[in-house]
Amino acid sequence: MKRREFLFSMGTAPVLYLASSKRGDKSSIATKAKINKNLSKKAELKADIIIVGGGVGGVACALSSLQHGLSVIMTEETSWLGGQMTSQAVPPDENPWVEDKGATTRYKQFRNVLRDFYRNNYPLREEYKNYTNLNPGNGNVSRICHEPRVSALVIENLLSPYISGKKLMVLKRHIPISIETKGDYFSAVQVRSLETGNEIWLSGPYFIDATETGELLPLGKVEYVTGMESQKETGEPHAPTEADPKGMQACTWCFAMDYNPDGDHRIDKPENYDFWRSFVPQLDPPWSGPLLSLTATHPVTLKDRTLPFDPTGKTKTSWWNYRQILDKNLFDTHIISYSITLVNWPQNDYFLGNIIENPTKEVDLYHERKAKELSFALFYWLQTEVPRPDGGTGWKGLRLRPDVTGSEDGFAMRPYIREARRIKAEFTVCEQHIGKDVRKDFLRNQEYITPEIFKDTVGIGYYRIDLHPRTNGKNYFDVDSLPFQIPLGALIPQRVENLIPVAKNIGTTHITNGAYRLHHVEWHMGEAVGCLLSFCKQKNVLPRQVRSNSGLLEQFQMMLQNDAIPLHWDEEVLKQKGRKDNS
Repeated sequence: MKRREFLFSMGTAPVLYLASSKRGDKSSIATKAKINKNLSKKAELKADIIIVGGGVGGVACALSSLQHGLSVIMTEETSWLGGQMTSQAVPPDENPWVEDKGATTRYKQFRNVLRDFYRNNYPLREEYKNYTNLNPGNGNVSRICHEPRVSALVIENLLSPYISGKKLMVLKRHIPISIETKGDYFSAVQVRSLETGNEIWLSGPYFIDATETGELLPLGKVEYVTGMESQKETGEPHAPTEADPKGMQACTWCFAMDYNPDGDHRIDKPENYDFWRSFVPQLDPPWSGPLLSLTATHPVTLKDRTLPFDPTGKTKTSWWNYRQILDKNLFDTHIISYSITLVNWPQNDYFLGNIIENPTKEVDLYHERKAKELSFALFYWLQTEVPRPDGGTGWKGLRLRPDVTGSEDGFAMRPYIREARRIKAEFTVCEQHIGKDVRKDFLRNQEYITPEIFKDTVGIGYYRIDLHPRTNGKNYFDVDSLPFQIPLGALIPQRVENLIPVAKNIGTTHITNGAYRLHHVEWHMGEAVGCLLSFCKQKNVLPRQVRSNSGLLEQFQMMLQNDAIPLHWDEEVLKQKGRKDNS
């Protein structure tokens, strides 16, 4: 099919059709209605953009696309949109300048609406009501630690007008099961309801993979990589000599808990608790000792680091405060009686196997179950055996909070995913593009160290190159990076024309994925891609053509800037972070 024919062969607003079991069958609708009592099993939907996966990048892409007049169908495996922010329950890790720099207007709006949710609906104490940079949890890891349930509500509110206006259709509890292709184009993706088993075909000019593990890549036979690339492939100083496609970062099954000092909420001893209680990770460099311990390997120094655990709040530097997502001290304690924390710690990183790319789906699911089993063991250990500052052991008042995670048991709906399948892209971001120490060696004569400047930049981000223990026995790798750009080439597959990734499946390496995998970077990518597809529709071009044509690229980047999507870091930030004496 020719490009122009393809672009005009798809519909725009979401439309429901009836289809036979064989796509393309020409029997009448009336006949089909008689044959199929459950008509939804044979439904087909069309829109300008099909977003598979409701992760952070998918949500941002939907907002951006809708505000530019496109129609969208979005699917999501769980009952919440927002991915790592909601169904995986992790409060946002962000760049340190996020409050006034390094964020898009839409991302700032999301954060403002989130804070307003607490101001308008929670009994904030008077002194915090007008606090501009309200941090509902006062957790150490983020300037806006908050409950995943609230993120999910805010996202729903932002999207609600478009659902009512029939511009957006959201299919929750749906997973992709097959893809129809025509040459180098996706033409339709088939999704299945996890509630009913009904299957629906979704078609449109463009498809977005916003899944957490890059689910569309194997289904659509898109070229991709997993795990560690070799130094020969990437030229990265810290890449291994030999590639290891199975060497991926740990996943973590997070959970939310509070502490009721007058209660006894001890759970039954979990399955295989004795194994986890005595488990000592065999990692290179060596781990500090038993995994269930208050001592863990420091990600940067790789030395032992011990923190106390104190859910009373009396100990300020504690594992409890690390990701506290609700601080009762900000509120009327007659209503908010308990602080809540989110457990995403080194102690429940699961690295005994991967949850993707195994020989069978059963093996994937086995490792998912083991990841959750580890987290259950950690919670029970905290209730019964963890050393207390007063010399005792265990905190029996610890209580799981299923109302916060939207699940039956207080654990996140899905494990927190750090690494996915990654497209073989037109351009791959490598360590030598953003790593501070590597760039320092390249730029010895410069006043300060700068990242690679990408002429096809579509956004910015910043986070350390932060790799958690890997499933092949490698320990943390955590080094500083520089405030970086998001190149359009990393979002375009080498071959497929109308699929764009907006999650951990972009063109990074195993190493640089550690910096690009964060919430705010996914959001920036999603927004940029929503603008990109609007631009492509206006100009009747493909994403690859936008990147390769300097005139089109310049026009598109002007559109991004008009949309308040920053393409370059302020010189002040680059100087501050790039100082050679600044680690």
